[in-house]
Amino acid sequence: MQNIDREVIEKAKQAALEVLLHNAHGPYHGLPRTAGWGYPEPYTRDLMFSILGIAASGNELLMESIRSVLENLAHNQTKHGHIPSLVHDKDDRGASDTTPLFLLGVGVFRKVSGNPEFLQDAVEKALDWMDYQSPSDRNLVAQQPTSDWRDEQWTIGYGLYVNALVHCYLRLLGKHEKADSIRHDMSLFYSYWWCYASSCS
Repeated sequence: MQNIDREVIEKAKQAALEVLLHNAHGPYHGLPRTAGWGYPEPYTRDLMFSILGIAASGNELLMESIRSVLENLAHNQTKHGHIPSLVHDKDDRGASDTTPLFLLGVGVFRKVSGNPEFLQDAVEKALDWMDYQSPSDRNLVAQQPTSDWRDEQWTIGYGLYVNALVHCYLRLLGKHEKADSIRHDMSLFYSYWWCYASSCS
């Protein structure tokens, strides 16, 4: 790698760290802001994605901020295991991908913190919730018209986005048999697509 590439990467890392540190404390119960200098609310989806950068940074302040986020989400989890869209608002349940993202976030946090039992009760409830999102009872999560796993679109059937999240959190949480099953079933998506594309050409 050339020196100029290293410099560019280092500058990008520093800028990203500055944004994360700026966001670490926001106006809603001291929880992190979601967007740097934009909207201040602690949106679950965005903060769960940010845990990847936080884990890579190794910054103790950021690790404590994301621990607080995860603990608040566990506290505001519904009795059936669903995770709210806003970290601080247990009644804001508008997004469906928050529960698999929470499981992904806890899995990452457990790895970097060395605490394999972190939020175990909340994890079990969230796993139960996700089991009920599989109408076939074969691990793949369904993406229904009323279940917008992504804001900008939905796909009837078994969506790649949500099932990729499911596969990731199953691996992180050590549930390898289920993860293998998901991987096998997801590989069929490509086979079906390839057959369809070939027949159309």
